[in-house]
This record gives sequence, C-alpha cells and structure tokens, in this order.
Amino acid sequence: MGIRTDYRHTLYASYLGYVTQAIVNSFAPLLFLTFQRRLGVPLAQITVLVTVNFAVQLVVDALSAHFVDRLGYRFWAVTAHILAAAGLVGLAVLPALLPSPFMGLLISVVLYAVGGGLTEVLISPIVEACPTTGKEAAMSLLHSFYCWGHVFVVLATTAFFAVFGVERWPVMALLWAVLPLANAVYFSRVPINSLTEQRGGTPVRGLLTSRLFWVFALLMVCAGASEQGMSQWASAFAEAGLNVSKTVGDLAGPCLFAALMGLSRLLYARFSDRLPLGRTMAACAGLCILGYGLAAFAPSPFVSLLGCATVGFSVGVFWPGTFSLAAAGCPAGGTAMFALLALAGDLGCASGPATVGFVADASGGALRAGLPAAVGFPVMLLLGLWLRVRLKAQRTAAREQA
Repeated sequence: MGIRTDYRHTLYASYLGYVTQAIVNSFAPLLFLTFQRRLGVPLAQITVLVTVNFAVQLVVDALSAHFVDRLGYRFWAVTAHILAAAGLVGLAVLPALLPSPFMGLLISVVLYAVGGGLTEVLISPIVEACPTTGKEAAMSLLHSFYCWGHVFVVLATTAFFAVFGVERWPVMALLWAVLPLANAVYFSRVPINSLTEQRGGTPVRGLLTSRLFWVFALLMVCAGASEQGMSQWASAFAEAGLNVSKTVGDLAGPCLFAALMGLSRLLYARFSDRLPLGRTMAACAGLCILGYGLAAFAPSPFVSLLGCATVGFSVGVFWPGTFSLAAAGCPAGGTAMFALLALAGDLGCASGPATVGFVADASGGALRAGLPAAVGFPVMLLLGLWLRVRLKAQRTAAREQA
C-alpha cells in the first residue's frame, strides 16, 4: 500500500506531530536567560510570554470543539504544523526585524501556541479514528513521543550550543522549524478518518450534561496537575537538591522526568493486553503519591531525586489512559470531547505547578514544602476512577432493567 492508503503513515505523522508539540513547548524555555541577557527582555516580559503561550492554547482548546469538524482534520493538522513552523522561524528573525525584540517574541509565541493547541486537540482523535486494533496501546505509544521529543529537544539543543555557542540560537530555531514544515507535507498526503463521520458527534451541550464526561474531565485535570506539579519544578529541584549547574540540573531533572514518563507509556503500549487500563492507572496513582512523598520528605537529596523520577514514571499513563477510557466510555463524543478534555488537561497543567509554587512561597520559599500539596491530585484521580466504575455499573444495571 502507498502513502495515501496505508494508515501506518497516519500513525507516523501523528508521532511526529507530538514531537512538534514538544519542540514548541520545550525549545523557547531553554532560551529565557538568553532572551534576558542578549535581547534585553526583562523577566516580567518573559513571564508574559509563558502566560500568553498557555492562554492561547487554552483558547484554541475551547474553540476547536466548535470549528474543527467544519473543515476537517487534514486541513487543521496541516495548518497547525505550518503555524508551529512559522512561530519557530519568527523566533529566529522577528526580534531582530522589529523595533521591540519582545514584540517579535510575542508574535512568534502566539503563532506556535495556536499550532500547538490545534495539534493537541487533533492528534489523539486522528489516531483513535485509524482502523487499527489495540487502541489503548496505540494511544499510549503516541503520547510517549511527546516525552521522547522533549528529551531530544533538550539534548540536541544543549549539544548544539556546546559546539556552536548559544549566540547561534536563531540557527537552531530555524533547524527545528524544518520538522513541522516537513510534517505538514506528510499530513497532506496520509489517509485520515474522522471520528464524527465514524460514530456521529455528541453536541457540546450533550457532553456537558453527562456525568460520565465530567468524571473524565476530572481525570484529565488530575493527570495534567500530577504531571506538571513535578515537571515544572524538576530543574529547580535538581539544582537545589544536588547543588549542580543549570545544564546538569536540566538533565537530572526535567530530562530524566520526561524519559521515564516516555518509558512508562512505551511499556504500557507493549503490555496493554495484559494490564487493565483502569487498574493500571489506579496503581500508578498510588506510585505517584509515593513519589511525591519521597521527593518531599526523604532525608537524602538523591532519594528525593528518585522520588521525582518515580513521579515521572507513574504519571505516564494518566493522560493517554484518560483519552482511551473516554473514547470507550463516550464513543459518540467525537472531536468536541477530545477538545474539551484537552482543555481540562491544560487547566490541570496550570493548577499543578501553581499549587506547588503558592504553597512553597507561603512556606518561606522552600520547594519541598510545596510538593506535598500536589499529592491531592493523584488522590482525586483515584476518586475519579472509582466514580467511573460506579457510573459504568449503574449504566449496565439500567440497561439490564430496560
């Protein structure tokens, strides 16, 4: 079979889509100090860039439930990658072209944030709609590519700067833009099905009145918060706990976290036929609680870092697992469901690190003091899994009585 009929190419393009997502989310943060020192962008404006990136992706998540199906998955998948590439090219050229470097950075961030938001909404339903077996394994493998992409971006960018110097960062931005451009062409050629065409689509209002959907939304909030509550602070945690340089801290903290999260998703993809998803997520929630406890209370810095790594491994199955549970539990949810779940996940990604940061700040700036507050998220995830089983049992009983 050729590229236009073989759905393996659809999966490959989707994997690269999540690598693109990793690039747009991971590359710019490696340059924040460079923006401050070489472009004269103050820390307050850099904070605005982070906020705008997150806010734009949230808006795209919310709006895409209404417009994605009108023009189809292919159009928006190609558009998402073109916008991601445009944002990366903008990072390289706009700060030097515009009177204000900050405005150049801001325009670039908005461009790739729209692309990233669309990618997050589209890729999972595209894979779910492929006529393949083992959906849970496919979803877990798909999301592992975001982790491997994150690790690859950190390692490749760090190596590039070590060889050519950090002042060559615009060249690196242009090099990273090649991948989304190539994948835009790839997505224009691969076969793509639509969930809405296959199963119909539940209106947004119908989803919002479904108790089961709100359980899945709770799981997504907890998945994002459990993950980012540790991930966003992993570098600072490693630097402070191990007293190492920024580069070593990035490798020992977020890079190790992402690698173990990817390994977790890869392992579940391999053994999903033997591991019931709901029970696996519940076990991982318990492991996540243990990891946060080790990170917060272990007397040894290395054991604390082991706790950080444990959290990375345990949260790997949460996000793709919730998508799989929702696709099975609400089969007519369609694109709108995936968009709203992505919105819930992003809300969790914001609330997790914010909770840790606020509690740490109230405790005198001690990061360890903030980590126990994040334990509430895997606990609530366990509650959500229990509610899902209860609602499922109620549905089965109602059908038997009818």
